[in-house]
Amino acid sequence: MKKTAAIFMVIMMLSLVLSACGQRNNNAATPSPGASATASPSPGKNVTIKIFQFKVEITEALDRLKAVYEASHPGVKLNIETVGGGSDYGAALKAKFTSGDEPDIFNNGGFNELKTWADKIEDLSDQPWAADVLDVAKQPMTRDGKLYGMPMNIEGYGFIYNKDMFQKAGVTTVPKTITELKDASAKLKAAGKTPFANGYGEWWILGIHNFNVGVAHHPDPNKWVADRNAGKVKIAGDSIFDDWANLLDLTLEYGNKNPLTTDYNTQVTLFASGETAMMQQGNWTQVQIDKITPNMNLGVLPMPINDKAEENDKLYVGVPSNWVVNKNSKVKKEAKEFLNWLVTSAEGKDYIVNQFKFIPAFKSIEVKDEKALGPIAGDIMAYSKAGKVLSWNWFNYPDGVTNELGATIQSYVKKKDRAGMFKEMDKQWDRLSKK
Repeated sequence: MKKTAAIFMVIMMLSLVLSACGQRNNNAATPSPGASATASPSPGKNVTIKIFQFKVEITEALDRLKAVYEASHPGVKLNIETVGGGSDYGAALKAKFTSGDEPDIFNNGGFNELKTWADKIEDLSDQPWAADVLDVAKQPMTRDGKLYGMPMNIEGYGFIYNKDMFQKAGVTTVPKTITELKDASAKLKAAGKTPFANGYGEWWILGIHNFNVGVAHHPDPNKWVADRNAGKVKIAGDSIFDDWANLLDLTLEYGNKNPLTTDYNTQVTLFASGETAMMQQGNWTQVQIDKITPNMNLGVLPMPINDKAEENDKLYVGVPSNWVVNKNSKVKKEAKEFLNWLVTSAEGKDYIVNQFKFIPAFKSIEVKDEKALGPIAGDIMAYSKAGKVLSWNWFNYPDGVTNELGATIQSYVKKKDRAGMFKEMDKQWDRLSKK
């Protein structure tokens, strides 16, 4: 939990230095000390940087950024490919390398994922932006004192909710226990609204974010994961996971029809169009929500698993992924230059805050107006400032565990066999931890 507390102390410090980020044209912060200028390649040089990334929600903004970058860097082309939103990015990335179509820049979550890809990733410790990274945001990609990735941003998740819909249904206080959440759901249903939009057709919503709720509620999540990897503890028989399953059941009882055929885009659309009052997601959905219904009155609720209010009144926050450079790339120099431009130039910083709606992971990228990020990020930063946070733990699971967890929970949604679900989770975890 020390790692988690540190993340949010840093975010608290970030939010304390918020100072006027204003309109888009005035939003870029001064480049960090030591940052290189956005130098263009040599005249006549023509290179293509292949970027393979997973964040579907910034696809359109990346296309706009691509045009800006190419206009200011003659001779350089960005080939950006996005795989996400239900597709298995990890499997797609492995396929890229197996086929020989290796990207120059790709995403890595760090920790165990860094170990898996260690022989493919360039050491970026000497880059101008490295000293500007928030200290705790370096942890996932630091190995043997070297930094191998540039953090995308800081994100958080919980139940995003429609404040206006809650008020109209007579829900006047933020639910902080599972009983309060059930009462709120009953009021919403009585008012003719579907409480939850469940995108359970997506394995990652269940196997990554939802299951993490149970892991993060352990007194020492890092120790629990290490013990589970070593076979010293089980999911079956763990009372915390039984509580977690109660929350899962609550979302199913008060959720949309056909959750297993509801994908990410449909889930967000159901919520953003006002058909549901809540959805399990994070601040990465702000851009898509704004495109459907601008200026929604939104907030983020905890995901309570029992009736201990103080224990449950927390959100889940961490570094979602990192930009890394293929150490065997023939355009490493240009790839590094692009990443440096992204976090040190006025244009790049403007995109990070105003177009991507990212909570920055860099000291010099100021969010001068929290409204620029949207109300979801605002609540996440408020919870972080208050120290009311829980950890992200899936990067320390064995490779492939999150996929198996997602599939097993999807099977549970069909069969409602809790004991069978826990037994299968332990079976798959044991199998994958031995690889």
